[in-house]
Amino acid sequence: MDTRTLGELLDTLGEPALRLLTAPAGLTTPVTEVLLYDAHAPFPDRAPGALLLAVGVRADAAAALVDEAAAARMAGLVVRGGDGPSSGQGPPSGQGPSSGQGPSSGQGPSSGHVLASEQGPPSPQGLADAADRARERGLALLTVDEDAAWHHVHLLLAGAVGARPSPAGGAALGDLFSLAGAVATAVGGATVIEDPRQRILAHSTIPGQPVDEPRRQGILGRQVPGSPENTEQYRVLFASQGPVRLPALSAEELPRLAVAVRAGGETLGSLWVVDDGTLAPDAEEALAQGASTAALLLLRARAAQELSRHMTGDLLRRLLDGTAEPATAAERLGLAPGTPVRVAAFALKGAAAGAPDGEQAALRLLDLVRLQCEARYGRHACVLVDGVVYALLPGAYGRAGERQRRLAEDIVRRAGQALRVPVRAGLGDVVPEVAEVRGSREDADLVLRVLGPEETVAAMEEVRARAVLLRLSELLGERRELAAGAWRDIMAYDAGHGTDYARTLVCWLDAGCDMARAARLLAVHPNTCRYRLRQARAQLGIDLDDPDERLVLWLQLRTLAGLRSANA
Repeated sequence: MDTRTLGELLDTLGEPALRLLTAPAGLTTPVTEVLLYDAHAPFPDRAPGALLLAVGVRADAAAALVDEAAAARMAGLVVRGGDGPSSGQGPPSGQGPSSGQGPSSGQGPSSGHVLASEQGPPSPQGLADAADRARERGLALLTVDEDAAWHHVHLLLAGAVGARPSPAGGAALGDLFSLAGAVATAVGGATVIEDPRQRILAHSTIPGQPVDEPRRQGILGRQVPGSPENTEQYRVLFASQGPVRLPALSAEELPRLAVAVRAGGETLGSLWVVDDGTLAPDAEEALAQGASTAALLLLRARAAQELSRHMTGDLLRRLLDGTAEPATAAERLGLAPGTPVRVAAFALKGAAAGAPDGEQAALRLLDLVRLQCEARYGRHACVLVDGVVYALLPGAYGRAGERQRRLAEDIVRRAGQALRVPVRAGLGDVVPEVAEVRGSREDADLVLRVLGPEETVAAMEEVRARAVLLRLSELLGERRELAAGAWRDIMAYDAGHGTDYARTLVCWLDAGCDMARAARLLAVHPNTCRYRLRQARAQLGIDLDDPDERLVLWLQLRTLAGLRSANA
């Protein structure tokens, strides 16, 4: 485990969401891990250097917790609320309700004392008393925002300390199978652990315990079969504060004993036990204890997954702006050397991006893009930068490129339905390795800029001509010598004399100097077109016989004046 000092932790995270109230041992105190407090688990005798998040405990009722944390040689305690003095800087810690109790980093501290629950902000005097107690015991005391979700605070602090959990919380989810087996042994019936969407995360395999056909089908499909009766049972379960006994729904099904898995006020899933009539006398108590442990494991898995996503997103951000070391980045992203990649960019269309809820919609778009990409590629790098969601897509040649375009189309369609706002996507050029990702990102941005009003998805190769003209217009406009020329005289003459020389010249040049085609574009007689060109030569001294002058004139009229035969 990496070690950071308390001062480094504060400098990394930033104020005002994390504030330091007192640090009796100084800011050089080492912090080795971040733990979530659990009132139902034994408090560790020793946890040197740990930072304890006081989930569910009011700061003005934390005196006993301060004493026990100090006795365990912890580095500090984090409580909710307060605008006390700060010696450090701390970042936004997220928003949302408190997400409950549970230990992290392998063990769950708890005091065994019945402490006041976290209801309402602590009083200023309560915070001051807690700070005094911490100062006496040599324990650092910090506070987080009232609105901060504890699991998000844990994610940020664990990341800052240097924890490196598995990409998808695999270790914690693996522990769920062990927990399911332990619960099945204690309760006396086959057990499954589900998430809030009724997906089966883990199940027991104790020999001799009966499993009925609906449970067998659910385990095989990793999903509880849906039915109106099932829906009603879940409603009853999630409305209950403890274990509930539920009747069999069919002749081939056995009754169930179930309990919701919660952390604070948030439902994380549920535990279900097949009840064949031989459950242990204390089955309900054992199941409730199992739910408490499951909450800790699910919180740890989610924090690990969110931290992994945050880290890969930050790595992609640095790749896109050219500040990451390519070889190291490719290895951390799981890409073999020489793997071709391309960048896909997704953005809300037009006014939707600047709407009051545009930022929230962009975050939801990030979640949707990440979900779809992970479904196809597994662990995946996506990041939101300046309102645009970028995804790094591997192996983009041939049919892989076609599949990626279909993926972008699918994401745009799903996002439009889910967000109720139009979304567009641009695919950059394929580059041969991660070191050239920045160029593919610039391509994807260009594609978004040149998409037509009715276009939603395009790859660079489909709109390259438009992209080149856009870049040329920017280049010509930036340089005085490139923006000067006869085109300005033509535009000024038309404005002063009511002529259409510029429009006529663009249509004639767009038509490849074919007079008949130019006349059709202008909807005039060819003789009218010839007359205008002769007048332009005579009045403005343009040499239309010089191919270089024709080329420069056409480029300037198309890019700087914005004229084209399509809008003639």
